[in-house]
Amino acid sequence: MQAWRVHRNGEPGEVMRLEETDRPTPGDGQVLVEVRAANVNFPDALLCRGQYQVRPPLPFTPGVEVCGVTEDGRRVLATPALPHGGFADFVVADEAALLPAPDALDDAEAAALHIGYQTGWFGLHRRARLQPGETLLVHAAAGGVGSAAVQLGRAAGAKVIGVVGGPEKAAVARGLGCDVVVDRRSEDVVAAVKEATGGRGADVVYDPVGGDAYAQSAKCVAFEGRILVVGFASGAIPTPALNHALVKNYSVVGLHWGLYNAKDPAAVRACHEELTELADQGVVKPLVSERVPMAGAADAVQRVADGASTGRIVVLPGGAR
Repeated sequence: MQAWRVHRNGEPGEVMRLEETDRPTPGDGQVLVEVRAANVNFPDALLCRGQYQVRPPLPFTPGVEVCGVTEDGRRVLATPALPHGGFADFVVADEAALLPAPDALDDAEAAALHIGYQTGWFGLHRRARLQPGETLLVHAAAGGVGSAAVQLGRAAGAKVIGVVGGPEKAAVARGLGCDVVVDRRSEDVVAAVKEATGGRGADVVYDPVGGDAYAQSAKCVAFEGRILVVGFASGAIPTPALNHALVKNYSVVGLHWGLYNAKDPAAVRACHEELTELADQGVVKPLVSERVPMAGAADAVQRVADGASTGRIVVLPGGAR
């Protein structure tokens, strides 16, 4: 089979190599899955760089979520068992963690419904307890993670403010249904959020960026607001001033979705059922901006790493519907 492999750590465009290799062999409790679509995530770039919390042995194949077909014909969503990641013709995955792919979505869309939407759902509902009528501020609102949070926030009845970088991404955010769009390159984010909320600020902030985005969030979070720390796509991990949280009476809430897989898998399955229902109703639909052939995977991961993409880029090894 074909698989993209990383033999040394570095930038994805430099270290990912498309090779012929053997199919992975399932272990106890695992199944072989033929990959129909593999969604590109920022953690794929971190894996290539050796900066992710999981460091698989070299050589490995990146790709943390796929839509595929099992040997007995089931169409499923899976998180491949590293080092045999998703940018390959076949992966192995834990049987217990497989989720049925929603019928309402094609393979590329289904692959993109998994981690990003699960992260958004757990973040907004389990960790931040977002309520109808509250204001949700989403950083990187035109990206893969941010676009999921925008759709889920609207589904929850929130007013959504999307922060983006540049007019192209602003247009994407408006298309997603953001009530207010702020271009951080040409506007003062803090002033814009306060103006849009009558000076109150955002009740919930969804931050997959870190760095300057977190600093802005702390300045425009509302009384009893919640800042959701989802990731650090900027590369800068903020060091929150806890005295500031005390004085303004807001919460800083962490979210590591992967822990739910280990500690509460039933909650993951229940979340997937709700996401599937939302997809069936047309309330959420992953924003797949590009569908690239297997040969384009390294370039796709590099563009996501550089912040040069919108929505989701999905790699199609072949046979996708």
